[in-house]
Amino acid sequence: MPAIKGNRIRLGAKRQLTLPRRALARLRLHEGDYLELRVEKDRIELVPLAMIPRDQLWFWSPEWQAMEREAHEDRAAGRVKSFQSAKQLIASLKSKR
Repeated sequence: MPAIKGNRIRLGAKRQLTLPRRALARLRLHEGDYLELRVEKDRIELVPLAMIPRDQLWFWSPEWQAMEREAHEDRAAGRVKSFQSAKQLIASLKSKR
């Protein structure tokens, strides 16, 4: 995609910026979306943030991520079993009783 250049924006009275419609459309930004502000030397960069939907926050909790790492390590070390069918899985579970 070609760069969007030549747009000037003005800093408002309450430190507000109004972003050009073309830039918002291209980045699919809407009111309420979050941007990260980065300052490097004499430049300002605004980077859109992908926020986690509330109903998926559990997955990113430290406890769940620890369990994900453990599962990944178990798979990598071969400490898992695979079954061709649910019937085989159930039979294996019943044999452990």
